[in-house]
Amino acid sequence: MIKVVYFDEESASDYLDITAGGKAMSTSEQVKERTKRVHAEVDAKVSAKLGWLPFLGVAGETGAGFAGSRAGKSILSKTLSNTILTDYLAAVDDDDRIMRLVDLRVTAPEGSMAYMKMYTPYMIIAKTDETGVDLARLDEALESAKGYYELLGAHTGNGSKCVLRFNIRAFRNNYGLTDLGRMRLVFHGILVGEATEDGLGIESEMSNDATAQTMTALELLDDSRAAANRTLLDVYDVLLAGVEYAE
Repeated sequence: MIKVVYFDEESASDYLDITAGGKAMSTSEQVKERTKRVHAEVDAKVSAKLGWLPFLGVAGETGAGFAGSRAGKSILSKTLSNTILTDYLAAVDDDDRIMRLVDLRVTAPEGSMAYMKMYTPYMIIAKTDETGVDLARLDEALESAKGYYELLGAHTGNGSKCVLRFNIRAFRNNYGLTDLGRMRLVFHGILVGEATEDGLGIESEMSNDATAQTMTALELLDDSRAAANRTLLDVYDVLLAGVEYAE
């Protein structure tokens, strides 16, 4: 994998702990020791290189540890994050429980929470007088109300569909939900349940019924389309999404 777009560190850490089984405590201690080593390396190397920058406060913090500064914390956090990613990729290599999902075109069904979340950031510039809704705070409300957002994945070859759930806080490098549909990505997912395509709509979300559907007169006439939208689809919680090198 040459580009990581999304990585759910907390879920990956849980997975590593579960896979470790009785060795969980040992794994935890190894992480702590690795943290100490990273801290020491940051102190010895980075602070020496950046010591001439007074606004970073590096020179004054060398004795207490460079990780105490904002720059040091950022470097330490990123290093530990990459360590979890490396450990995860090593552990997941031969694990059939983690599904590798490829050749998927990902979209947000119209009328779904994910569809709204994609566009609410742009609503800040919209006028609120006509709607009576504070559009500028709608994005904030969605952020608090829902941590995971479902997108519909359709296989580009056979047309089969599945539902992919994304932790909105797990995107890396400033990517977001909107970017997923524009990239050719590989997804690592854990099968967590089933849902219908109609069940992804905001009305179904509010009713707490993942299988509920609202059918229009047109859909009643087109029975095949209505039946397709009521078909149960596999739901995957996504741990990792990224671009793989194609030889």
